[in-house]
Amino acid sequence: MTRLSCTNVAASLSIAGALLMAGCATKPQPLYYWGDYQPQLYGHFMKEKAPQEQIATLEAGLEEARASGRSVPPGYLAHLGILHAQAEHPDQMLKYFEAEKTRYPESAAYIDFLLRKVKQPQQGAR
Repeated sequence: MTRLSCTNVAASLSIAGALLMAGCATKPQPLYYWGDYQPQLYGHFMKEKAPQEQIATLEAGLEEARASGRSVPPGYLAHLGILHAQAEHPDQMLKYFEAEKTRYPESAAYIDFLLRKVKQPQQGAR
């Protein structure tokens, strides 16, 4: 009888330990804070919202990412720069383009391309 109760106790402790370990497991966090980036990007291409509305939403998302200590995904800051270019805020555009290049150096060629496009005079303008 003593042997049976020791086996039951050992089994109970094993099950309790497994449940405790499973209960403490945390789900891995995403690498980036996406916020409303994807819907805003879709809205940009579908021309659903004005640049100012998109800027406000994405800048709020940027603040949320900073508050949570996570990074925004590649392209987020570049997209904010493009929106500021459309809203004719050249200082903000440059700020976000440079931030994108700093955070994601592999984007340098794309950002340099965008900067060349901004600096070129419009074709056909007189």
